[in-house]
Amino acid sequence: MKLRAGAGCFCVGLIGWLCSLAASAQTPANYPARTVRVVVGFAPGGGTDVIARFFAQKLGESFGQSFIVENRAGAGGNIGAEYVAKAAPDGYTLMMAIASLAINVTLYRNLAYDPVKDFTPVGTVAITPNCFVVHPSLPVKSLRELIALAKAKPGEISYASAGSGTPVHLSVELFQLMAHIKLLHVPYNGSGPSTVAVLGGQVPMLATTLPAGLPHVRAGKLRMLGITSAERTALAPEFPTVAEAAGLPGYEAGVWYGFLAPAGTPAAVVNRLNAESERLLQQREVRERLAALGFDPYRHTQVEFADIIKSDIVKWGKVVRESGAKAD
Repeated sequence: MKLRAGAGCFCVGLIGWLCSLAASAQTPANYPARTVRVVVGFAPGGGTDVIARFFAQKLGESFGQSFIVENRAGAGGNIGAEYVAKAAPDGYTLMMAIASLAINVTLYRNLAYDPVKDFTPVGTVAITPNCFVVHPSLPVKSLRELIALAKAKPGEISYASAGSGTPVHLSVELFQLMAHIKLLHVPYNGSGPSTVAVLGGQVPMLATTLPAGLPHVRAGKLRMLGITSAERTALAPEFPTVAEAAGLPGYEAGVWYGFLAPAGTPAAVVNRLNAESERLLQQREVRERLAALGFDPYRHTQVEFADIIKSDIVKWGKVVRESGAKAD
């Protein structure tokens, strides 16, 4: 009896020691000690996927561990967001979030996660503006001319987007509310099909991301009317913002990209990821590559990122309610 009890105590002690040793191997000071997953709530090939893969590669090089991108597409990014919200808060599951995270709070009913309470902001890394472009057959050369035509023909001028409830769709809804006009929305399943429709002349106007629309503008196939950033972007400084081109002070509808971790992730892990992201964004090579991909570096601290999410929930919630926008 005593011998068995002693052996049992030894086994329990050994197991405890091994567990302690395993835990110490993955303490924040040693993070990351294994592969880190970066979840993208959209299909491969889109802007979120591109920026996530770029930073996954750079972070992997920095830390000497694999950062792999895992696409969990669907429901406007909600499937991926819910997955990360419920993941273990250990720093080994992250999400590349975009502005739709704030939009979806109002756009979708009964979300299975809270974008404020269920995540720990790590920091933003990039931003890309949207843009409004038109087919050359539409007789307007400026946003002021578009507004005048839309007022003369309310609800008759159609525009294509990547889908209902997407950031590009909401950027036009905000524009309409501020300009007091009504356009006809034609949603497509992604930026590719919507761009093809406008290039082919089936729809006269397109709302899309700058990286998707700019090549067609510079090729002379589409006409640029305005870019949705608050200030002119270094990516295409020759084109005016919507605010200046349309005479709408305060208009802004850029798409930010940033890392989120599950709520409760150790501060030491979050701080390490934040610091390394900041270091990467200061590198000329990284900034030039981002520009080539169509993104501007966009750096905010964890606290600032949290405030951006909260303010965007209010901003886009108002646009969704007043415009009556619905999800696909």
